[in-house]
Amino acid sequence: MKYFGTDGIRRIANTELTPELVYRVAKAGAYVLAKHSEGKAPTILIGRDTRISGTLIESAMTAGFLSYGANVKLLGVIPTPGVAYLTKKLKADASVVISASHNTYDFNGIKYFSNKGTKIPDSIEEEIEEVLDSGKVEELKAPSHAIGVSENREDLLDEYLYFFRKNFEDIYENLDKENFVVAIDTANGATSVIADKVYTALGIKHYIINNTPNGININADCGSTHLDMLKKFVVANKCNLGIAYDGDGDRCLAVDENGNVIDGDIMQAIIGKYLSENNKLKNNTIVATVMSNLGLSKFCKENKFELKQTKVGDRYVLEEMIKGDYNLGGEQSGHIIFLDYNPTGDGILTSLMLIMVTLIRKQKVSELAKIIKIYPQVLINAKVSRENIDKYEKDAEINSEIERLKEEFSENGRVLIRASGTEPLVRVMIEGEDQEYITKEAKKLVDLIEKKLG
Repeated sequence: MKYFGTDGIRRIANTELTPELVYRVAKAGAYVLAKHSEGKAPTILIGRDTRISGTLIESAMTAGFLSYGANVKLLGVIPTPGVAYLTKKLKADASVVISASHNTYDFNGIKYFSNKGTKIPDSIEEEIEEVLDSGKVEELKAPSHAIGVSENREDLLDEYLYFFRKNFEDIYENLDKENFVVAIDTANGATSVIADKVYTALGIKHYIINNTPNGININADCGSTHLDMLKKFVVANKCNLGIAYDGDGDRCLAVDENGNVIDGDIMQAIIGKYLSENNKLKNNTIVATVMSNLGLSKFCKENKFELKQTKVGDRYVLEEMIKGDYNLGGEQSGHIIFLDYNPTGDGILTSLMLIMVTLIRKQKVSELAKIIKIYPQVLINAKVSRENIDKYEKDAEINSEIERLKEEFSENGRVLIRASGTEPLVRVMIEGEDQEYITKEAKKLVDLIEKKLG
């Protein structure tokens, strides 16, 4: 698609993602959404993360919606899953999250959610794109008496806090938390407004770092994409666990008491095993993407779980979960969906599930992680020009090298090459027994792709 990638529209704010484009995307979105809500004026929620461009994009988005006659509730800074939860709870027609997730502050993005709290399907995004390119956006205007109205509803953040209290307060009240301390890194992002309140309400002892957003420090050497500071903090302060959220709070990664990374695959194994033993893992199945570690596949076989794999993107994980009636699915990046609670990845929810299992098991996190063997894996991004992003599949020399690697690693490893859905990158992933060797081979392939397609 021309505008939408695997996670909405994501571009550099104010140059590529201009207020003019945002205004048009809002009008086109309101038109398509109204068509799907029997023509009545839709009510749309807008939430954002802490980027400096957030209020600029929010203003343009609001203007576009109001000018077509849609009504808007402004939620302010709130994690993406909070917006998804409130959309469903308030029976809004749709919602928008203004965020570029784990990207640097200069990027921003637009993600549409349906009235069910799920990302809108590709078909609706395609309809919005058709309207954008049709030239009819300028004609989409509400008559004077039907212009939409916006209201500030930042108070609704308390409803999202209540969601955690409702689901976890009784459980945590009966767990021994006395000697358990968590370090939390909110990435100077959307969870900075809520994480402390949640942990305090549940009586979990915690430290918080990177919790002072200033508009440009979101994800800056912190959060789930930069774990070094958290690793050092956990070890230095003798914490039992470290939790790192990303900029918009829909995922988290963890580090154990020794500073070792607990990624999404490991968390799915730990929590999945607990759910299965308590007859709470629906159809004894875990859903993951093709990027999940070979170790997760072997773990599932050993424990007689089904592993369903989808293409990369949490929307495809969710589609498979709904189709097969599964309740646990996610990505290695820590974007995990617990469908019994919320139809989108939720970093705070994931961390509470992990802490709950750790306290119930009365084991160290490092001990829990031993149930799965993670194979060495390297992921390197080849920077290519935007128009060449899909051409690696058609280049004979690149394809020959990919086939050679796939054959070499067919027994004890895996090779996966894919174009990014959000950036001009081709992602090269190799798994194998020897970290040094797979890194060398991945770098060779990346150099070739950049030389030919950069």
